[in-house]
Amino acid sequence: MDGLNEPLIRLASFLSVLAIMATYEIAAPRRKLSAPQRLRWLSNLGIVGVNTLVLRLLFPLAGVGFALYASERSWGLGPLLGAPHWLWAIVCVIALDAAIWAQHVMFHHVPALWRLHRMHHADLDIDVTTGLRFHPVEIILSMLIKFVVIALLGAPAIAVLIFEILLNATAMFNHSNVKMPERADALIRTLIVTPDMHRVHHSVDPSETHTNFGFNLSIWDKLAGLYKAQPNLGHDGMSIGLPEFRDPRELRLDKMLMQPLRSDGAGAIKEAM
Repeated sequence: MDGLNEPLIRLASFLSVLAIMATYEIAAPRRKLSAPQRLRWLSNLGIVGVNTLVLRLLFPLAGVGFALYASERSWGLGPLLGAPHWLWAIVCVIALDAAIWAQHVMFHHVPALWRLHRMHHADLDIDVTTGLRFHPVEIILSMLIKFVVIALLGAPAIAVLIFEILLNATAMFNHSNVKMPERADALIRTLIVTPDMHRVHHSVDPSETHTNFGFNLSIWDKLAGLYKAQPNLGHDGMSIGLPEFRDPRELRLDKMLMQPLRSDGAGAIKEAM
């Protein structure tokens, strides 16, 4: 596989899903937005630019390039087991999804990591851009964790590319402010996390914030007993965000980047555990 195609493939996928879900949000919004959308979009898309620059500077190989590097050296379980390439690729996509789910749970329950991750939850609304809103330091740590999992698995480059595209696409999908037919939602969430399922995770209520951690496959939360079907107050009655970051000025990019250094809500994660 030619790793040089990876940035173009991912960019095309990102722009396509972003455009589709943004259009869907206009056509069939699930909730009325409460915060200035222009400010939110500028900041949330701005953080994408910052994260992309940081990753390309620190990790020019990215996940796919690292998988090619590991494959040349026969690292991981794949070469040891000698499983068919196509089968091992499927196993690795599922295993990477489980690893990112576990990482998400960890970022909620380790106070130092929550300081980084809470920026994602501090959005006052939830829409397609919220799925892109992560602190650069969290993105760096996440990439390092993926490198470790890729090396241990001996994941094929094609599996890593598929996983990265799926992760990005499903994150935008399940953060979208879209109204889906109830039957469609019920059917899709048997396998994939839906917007209504993940929206519960962004509730201001801590007992709901720490449920529905999945970005792609819905099975992990169900197996771990962390699945909550609906918010207590319903999707129209629930509040999005964190109680300590309600000022719209917190939506500014500079405020978002500095948030981990602030003591606001430092004990909030303990209260929710």
